[in-house]
Amino acid sequence: MLTGWRWLSVITALVVLLAGCAKKAPAPGGKLAVSLTGAGATFPYPLYSKWFDAYAKATDVRINYQSIGSGGGIQQLKAGTVDFGASDAPLSDEETRSMPAPVVHIPTVAGAVVVAYNLPEVRGLRLSGEVLAGIYLGEITRWSDPKIGALNPKARLPNLPIAVAHRADGSGTTYIFTHYLAAVSKAWADRVGAGKAVSWPVGLGGKGNEGVTGLVKQTPGGIGYLELAYAKQNNLPYAEMRNAAGKFIEPSIASTSAAARGAIAAMKRDVRASLVNSPAPDAYPIAGFTYLLVYRDQTDRSKGEALAKFLEWAIHDGQKYASPLFYAPLPAEVVALDEAAIRSLRSQGRPVFP
Repeated sequence: MLTGWRWLSVITALVVLLAGCAKKAPAPGGKLAVSLTGAGATFPYPLYSKWFDAYAKATDVRINYQSIGSGGGIQQLKAGTVDFGASDAPLSDEETRSMPAPVVHIPTVAGAVVVAYNLPEVRGLRLSGEVLAGIYLGEITRWSDPKIGALNPKARLPNLPIAVAHRADGSGTTYIFTHYLAAVSKAWADRVGAGKAVSWPVGLGGKGNEGVTGLVKQTPGGIGYLELAYAKQNNLPYAEMRNAAGKFIEPSIASTSAAARGAIAAMKRDVRASLVNSPAPDAYPIAGFTYLLVYRDQTDRSKGEALAKFLEWAIHDGQKYASPLFYAPLPAEVVALDEAAIRSLRSQGRPVFP
């Protein structure tokens, strides 16, 4: 017969054993569940959150993603605190050299950066790159400005101050937007430039696409740049932009796809090629790919295999989720570039993709 203290010893041993089993609970099929972590861009977050949920249900691989902005995602990848980073801005040559190991870029979808505005009485607003640069330079300060009126002769534009909103954090959306302004306005290129973060001449900053959306939505006369899905979800109107061919183009899946197709030749030379101000006649001019950034050499083989399988799923099965959330699926030529990149991933000198 066991005495009280011996019963206590047996119970304690069972608790320890069960706890150990719980930590190593097998996933369906008998394999240990793998979890991955990532951080970065807010631009694709509506799509990525859908992807990660659908993939977890299909495979039992859990992916924890922090939507903190492209700059933060790059920094966390560099610090080694995440398994992948996410950025709408590809690494520059300088950033590439500063990383602790070679990084592979995986374009996942293309998206449009829209110019949303808060003028309830105005629909179908049209803007040019030059006028948009003038607004963000602080040179055009009221909606009744003749330069805006010339583009919208039938609109009743109010004599209301323009409340400019921009990103406060390091952002790939800012990268796309400022590269567009620099491409169409010499004044912007000379005085402000382009990047994930710039010194804004005017305006209020919001964190993430969510923050800019909130600023525009709550401010009469507001204007801001954000990803198309955020404008759709918040019922914010957005401008048609005059493209390089001189046509006013509404941001859409079709016009974003036109910009993506126009960049394929350049992407075959360098996957980081820009989509902004595409010469394609039906292209929306403020568009870009968003990327997942992963180390070519994976230190943890099981995680490397799980990451490679997820990336393969994302560029194939995952593409069906893109259009319903207002992202442009990858052209077949870009999928092929991604497939080659995924097969270049290694761990201990061996490929991680089966």
